[in-house]
Amino acid sequence: MTSDIPPGYAPHFRKSPVTDPWEPLYAKREGDAFSLGLRIAAPHCNARGLLHGGVISALADNAMGLACVLQMEGTSALTVSLSVDFLGVSKLGQWLEVRGLPAKLGRSLAFADARIEADGELIAKAAATFRIIAVP
Repeated sequence: MTSDIPPGYAPHFRKSPVTDPWEPLYAKREGDAFSLGLRIAAPHCNARGLLHGGVISALADNAMGLACVLQMEGTSALTVSLSVDFLGVSKLGQWLEVRGLPAKLGRSLAFADARIEADGELIAKAAATFRIIAVP
């Protein structure tokens, strides 16, 4: 298993009790897109040694929400709906990239899509709707 981190990634700036067990997490911004990445390790896997769908879902939710709020100053996002299509599998040691991209930003709702890849191979796609709230 390699510990190489692809160019452009830095330690994720936003910590959460949900994702703390999955650290280290990495983040990257490219235009409107926001990506999360990690090297798949045992805490990310199910009993068969494959990346768990719950990890994919949580990271996709996180990446899509952040992709939206980073475009909208002074806001936060609450997930209204989340759908994930699981298209493949990934294993220990692979680099996971979850790339969120806003599809439509409104005053009260935002919509986003995500592409999830392991070592460059598409393993899932996601879409979400978020309720946008002002942060005082």
